[in-house]
Amino acid sequence: MSDDSSVARVTTLVRRLASGLAPGSQLPSTRELARTSGVGPVTVQRAVATLVAEGRIETRPGIGNFVSAARLPRRRDVSWQAAALGPPRPGVPEQPGSGLRGLPDDTIALHSGYPLPLLQAGPLVATAIARAAKDPAAARPAPSTGMAPLRHLIAAELAGGAPQSDIASDDVLVTSGGQAALVAAFRGLARPGDTVVMESPTFWGAIAAAAEAGLTIVPVASRPDGPDPAELEQAVAVHRARVVYAQPTWANPTGTTWSPAVRSAVLDIISSHRAFLVEDDWARDLSLDGQSPGPLISRDTDGHVVHIRSLTKSTTPSLRVAGLVARGPAMHRIRTSRWAADLYVSPVLQLAAAEVLAAPAWPRHLSHLRRELVTRRDALIAAVSEHAPLAELPQVPRGGLSLWLRLPPGADAVTVAARCLQDGVAVSAGDEWFPAEPDGPHLRLGFAAAPPDQFERAARVIGRVLDSA
Repeated sequence: MSDDSSVARVTTLVRRLASGLAPGSQLPSTRELARTSGVGPVTVQRAVATLVAEGRIETRPGIGNFVSAARLPRRRDVSWQAAALGPPRPGVPEQPGSGLRGLPDDTIALHSGYPLPLLQAGPLVATAIARAAKDPAAARPAPSTGMAPLRHLIAAELAGGAPQSDIASDDVLVTSGGQAALVAAFRGLARPGDTVVMESPTFWGAIAAAAEAGLTIVPVASRPDGPDPAELEQAVAVHRARVVYAQPTWANPTGTTWSPAVRSAVLDIISSHRAFLVEDDWARDLSLDGQSPGPLISRDTDGHVVHIRSLTKSTTPSLRVAGLVARGPAMHRIRTSRWAADLYVSPVLQLAAAEVLAAPAWPRHLSHLRRELVTRRDALIAAVSEHAPLAELPQVPRGGLSLWLRLPPGADAVTVAARCLQDGVAVSAGDEWFPAEPDGPHLRLGFAAAPPDQFERAARVIGRVLDSA
């Protein structure tokens, strides 16, 4: 067996070795690299596969591994494309969110929203995928709406928390992760030029999905207990918005959750204006202090709420599966948008997701994950408080995966993030989380993607950068 840290170490070793050799030079054998590195041959093979994918080395079956020969790129003239494509779509980010950007292995990853492998349901998912790959259903295209076992489990989970709920498996659409569900929902519920109302700050992926669908974003301020209902209603009424996007439970990036009063008020507003609420329930499994509040869709009987239940953050990044729940003609519109984009979701992933959700070990994994996240949250808060006192934490998050820090007035979050990265610490500048102008400088620090023993060093870097800024 080989763990990710050993693979990363051997990858770095072989990369340095290859960089010091001439193109075409043969590298030591797998057995020799394993002996000198103190690891098994499987670890070396995984490291070699990484470098082959990077184009640094090439394999010759039966002979060995060699430093790749330099390839001279063919001259291309793509200047015509600028005029042919025209200006980019307004509001669509030119780069993915900072949490998806690749970084050197020795960087402290406080920018990422994905938990470390040791926090993931890796063994549970690996077993489920191996079993799913042998299932005869894996060799056939999956139904465009999703496979029945997974849809049933998602519907039962939502209905189980609310006896009055009428959610059925026919109301569930399986998508390739929560981001794909957002794109399908925005395209299905609105037309280009329509308005979508969303809190500010909010998930950068939702901002990008709405912009890509051609929607005009109208922001309302986020508060610790949710948006001001009066402000939300005014935005819906004045702009005749048919769609509101929200994260009522453990919002990303702030970690806030709506109060019961705000939840009831928002449902009344959505109903009275005959609008839709896209409820992004990405962190249902990530409550840190007590249970997550019940989803809003469990209190909606007339199809106003479109619910998105993501599994990726609480399982593994490889299980890109989510459930979208909608009722009536809205489901038909969203379903059409979904299958026009990608036809169906991998049956192997759907079978595996269904097995994971039904496994007796799933609740135990979630309990372990929550305990570990609490430990990491508290450790990062302590480190930031001691070594970066200029960064204020307005509210301790009771769910999710990150801290939302307010920086001193006059600080530039983008510049602070860039300087931290130069010193080996990746953080997310708050600007990308606002659908309009930021209300001030912020940083988002994830506490799940880096080991806790790195938090003190990271906080020292952040504190030093803020002091100099």
